Amino acid sequence: MALIVQKFGGSSVGTLDRIHHVASRIIETKQSGHHVVVVVSAMQGETDRLIRLAQTLTNEPHPREYDVLVSTGEQVSMALLAMALQAKSIPARSFTGHQIGIMTDETHTKARILNVKTETIQKTLNDGFVVIVAGFQGINKHGDITTLGRGGSDTTAVALAAALKADECQIYTDVEGVYTTDPHLLPEASLLPQISFEEMLEMSSLGAKVLQMRSVELASKHNLPIRVLSTFSKHPGTLVTFEDKIMQKRLVSGIAFSREESLIALSAVPNRAGIEGQILGKISDAQIEIDMIAQNASDQDKTDFTFTVQRKDFPKALKIVETLAAELGALSPKTNPKVAKLSLVGIGMRSHAGVASNMFRALGNANINIQMITTSEIKISVVIDEDSLERGVRAVHEAFGLDKLSVETHQDFMET
Repeated sequence: MALIVQKFGGSSVGTLDRIHHVASRIIETKQSGHHVVVVVSAMQGETDRLIRLAQTLTNEPHPREYDVLVSTGEQVSMALLAMALQAKSIPARSFTGHQIGIMTDETHTKARILNVKTETIQKTLNDGFVVIVAGFQGINKHGDITTLGRGGSDTTAVALAAALKADECQIYTDVEGVYTTDPHLLPEASLLPQISFEEMLEMSSLGAKVLQMRSVELASKHNLPIRVLSTFSKHPGTLVTFEDKIMQKRLVSGIAFSREESLIALSAVPNRAGIEGQILGKISDAQIEIDMIAQNASDQDKTDFTFTVQRKDFPKALKIVETLAAELGALSPKTNPKVAKLSLVGIGMRSHAGVASNMFRALGNANINIQMITTSEIKISVVIDEDSLERGVRAVHEAFGLDKLSVETHQDFMET
């Protein structure tokens, strides 16, 4: 009997009516002759509510207790879903990550899964039950509850599917699959029937929220294709798979973006060996992640150094840079605390020239100024003012014809 792992996100289980709907989807899978393991997120808004409770008490909740608190949201969802299935005469049992044996490292709030024990799940499946597992959580070697970071239920589902050697891992969301860009921002965005792991990794890391980046990494490592589907429609969704399995390879697959960026520029820095490490080391020591970096030499043995950080880290990063500027004899830093990152992603970029110039031309025609640029083999990212983001996404989306794709017959951009 085939095994299917299904994950349902917060919007899918956001109300009791939706939980009943999810139960019906699971029953369809069960009655088609499959074993079913289900992973659930907390009900929509519940994790945020729990975080607000903690922050009302203290600005810096202890990570261990924070994980104990926020992990309870998934426990509610799994129990309610089990009850909904039982009310429809379908045997179901719910389990926390602790009960299943999802073992993680010791990093609270952003733990990584080290091992998944399968004995309890296998026995429960063999006894005829639907197994429901709380996503987003595990347990470390000390017996402490840990959580996997935002979107961690995706990673739970993939880890379980890999450990159980499932036939398919299905991720159910409130959209019909992976789009060329966020359809909430751009309604004319096109649904992709397939996308490569490499492209999906880039899009997830660059701000696309449809799949957690760690889940894509894990699926790729274990040769496990993922199908992204809507809970609320029968559409076949998007298959995330290997590049050589994709029938039509497009020049560009999508546009990802992030609003939560800030820019800091340090001018007239002494242009000597090791200066970059000195600057970045101070920032890294403060546990601040740096994203895009640009450096260019100026006159008189001076260099300019520009980088972006997440907006939440901007005040702390700026204080560090102001101190560094005084120590190095550099000019006072210039900043733009509200910038956005817009990224174009596509495996077809490897073999086609002119993608960057087309992108920059589209932004220029929309009167959008580019403040930073970084590239990789299948990605081009630019920093622009946050106020220009929607116009920028629309301009680039139109320039590459991404709104002209259709589910049945994708235009093959490799031929253009």
